[in-house]
Amino acid sequence: MNDDLAALSARIDHTNELLQRMLAEVAKTPSTHAIFVDAGYLYAAAGRLVAGTEDRRAFDLDAEGLIDALIDKARTIFADSRLLRVYWYDGARRRIHTAEQQTVAELPDVKVRLGNLNANNQQKGVDSLIRSDLESLARHRAISDAALLGGDEDLVSAVEAAQGYGARVHLWGIEAPEGRNQAEPLLWEVDSQRTFDLDFFKPYVSRRTAPAYESAAGRPTREDVRFVGAQIAAKWLAARGRDTLVELLPGHPYLPGSVDQDLLVEAEGLLQYSLRGQADLRRALRDGFWDHLRTQY
Repeated sequence: MNDDLAALSARIDHTNELLQRMLAEVAKTPSTHAIFVDAGYLYAAAGRLVAGTEDRRAFDLDAEGLIDALIDKARTIFADSRLLRVYWYDGARRRIHTAEQQTVAELPDVKVRLGNLNANNQQKGVDSLIRSDLESLARHRAISDAALLGGDEDLVSAVEAAQGYGARVHLWGIEAPEGRNQAEPLLWEVDSQRTFDLDFFKPYVSRRTAPAYESAAGRPTREDVRFVGAQIAAKWLAARGRDTLVELLPGHPYLPGSVDQDLLVEAEGLLQYSLRGQADLRRALRDGFWDHLRTQY
């Protein structure tokens, strides 16, 4: 009898030891978040807010700059968490990438997922893609938090699926000029809500009019823009000092939204050319900025 009790006690001790090890490993595992963007909602709501129209043909959206701003915002909100990636959901005829969608797909840490686009330019299958990714990532413990930028009531099932596996879902929305642009059942279901206002989106949405700057020499080359980025970086470093540089470096290749916008505005002034909607030149500008800073560290 005593031998049986001793064996039972030993098994309990062994089980407790395994549990303690498991809990210690869990405690050491960093939290991970992902950002899920319903591009249909984004274009419609941001276009309405900034440009006064939901027609994509009537305005330009700087997707690269906006994605960087969303990543920067998530880094602030989920301070002790790392980014898995940004999921960008959009519609396309026969699921063939447009040039704009291809540009987004080439960005670092961004995954473009395409549903169909019907004859009336309505997205089909996007909500099911969001649900599939949310549920799969939550089930495999790949994320602990999901930031969902969207507003469709059909996303409720996606939220419920992710929450069922222990993930927290945070709904991000875009300020509506009047009324609401997100379904109430979706607002009720999520773990938290956050709305971004006009000032947040203004730098990334502009009506399709004549460029703010005209260059007699035409479109600058990538090397021209990279050189300007390095020039601005040298000026930025001289004004702010090495301590600010040390704070900025861990975020590479991303720039805080305020720094990125200051860089864009100053570069456009120097080049006398608009870089809005010019993803390759925007990337060259940031590359030049980072190249100079990293040589100074």
